[in-house]
Amino acid sequence: MKDSVHRAIEAVWRIESARLIAGLARMVRDVGLAEDLAQDALLAALEKWPESGVPDNPGAWLMATAKRRAIDLLRRNTLLDRKHVELGHELESHQESAVSALDATLDDDVGDDMLRLIFTSCHPVLSPEARVALTLRLLGGLTTDEIARAYLVPEPTIAQRIVRAKRTLREARVAFEMPRPADRPARLSSVLEVIYLIFNEGYSATAGEDWVRPGLCEDALRVGRMLAALMPDESEVHGLVALMAIQASRLAARVAPNGEPILLLDQDRGRWDHVLINHGLAALERAERLADTMGPYALQAAIAACHGRAHTADETDWERIAALYDALASLVPSPVVELNRAVAVGMAFGPAAGLELVDELLSEPSLAHYHLLPSVRGDFLTKLGRVDEARTEFQRAAALTRNARERALLLDRAARS
Repeated sequence: MKDSVHRAIEAVWRIESARLIAGLARMVRDVGLAEDLAQDALLAALEKWPESGVPDNPGAWLMATAKRRAIDLLRRNTLLDRKHVELGHELESHQESAVSALDATLDDDVGDDMLRLIFTSCHPVLSPEARVALTLRLLGGLTTDEIARAYLVPEPTIAQRIVRAKRTLREARVAFEMPRPADRPARLSSVLEVIYLIFNEGYSATAGEDWVRPGLCEDALRVGRMLAALMPDESEVHGLVALMAIQASRLAARVAPNGEPILLLDQDRGRWDHVLINHGLAALERAERLADTMGPYALQAAIAACHGRAHTADETDWERIAALYDALASLVPSPVVELNRAVAVGMAFGPAAGLELVDELLSEPSLAHYHLLPSVRGDFLTKLGRVDEARTEFQRAAALTRNARERALLLDRAARS
């Protein structure tokens, strides 16, 4: 019984924690303090629900409990002690009105609060690693241990990142509010980048024993959908949701029952989630309607859509994919985009054409330790019958990757060359 209640509490927390923290942060103006109050409500649930049972509306129960804790905090002047510089004597003289305001505003629609929380947790004042950890903690509802296991780093390291991130936001006096219109494009870019970083780590893990971590993909997609609901007129938000949904549709087909990776062209497309594909295509259509020209995420979603629409690998429109990569390379030029473009060109126009583009990237410093460069080169060399060179490339790629499953795959390809 207690185990089932604890599982229910964990599920409710994943769903409700972000809403809870967002509502509290608007009033206390401190994300760290808001999370502390929300955690107090979680502890209360862990103490009471095993005896009383899960309430009919568990989210409302947590909100009511957190609200009472926040009001008690105000009445005890604890908030005054922690925030005296910002609030000073004004809070002391208007404490009762602040309590009333808190009681009322926590019942308001929290859509704007959630948006503020997303932009706060992904603020550019934080390092990318800190943004990811804080976003997973506040918006994904993950524990420190879960984040640490997902990224294969020690739990104290993640705990320190989260604590430092909260302290940085507090010391930098980052306001819990939407950025000014002039600042939104840069801030939105940071938000989208963090969400996609989380998704990518789940889709293709950089290290460890597992090639994919579906939980991270699910968390990123959920936050992306949340952002799309809150910012329905932003094309790139829908573009990112489309990209993640279409890519996530392949997760079940990317891994064999024994955990071995299955490459895109070898996957059983009957195992793709076509509901997710349709959701992704609908989001892509919306992104295209909202903008005269597609942004980077919408372009990548359009590339993913070419795969999603193809019933078999042979039906893939590689020429369109190559053209889309041309557009992406002109918009956000990078060596990784060029490598992906080389793959598309090789699939559309032959391995020799692809290899020529890959060889132009061999002197690129940023790709010197990127395992996919020799992996792609080995694939083209195999198709051209240059098996000895291909074997060397696959072995080099295996030495560079930190993912055990991918290393085994590459060594197997080397052995078969």
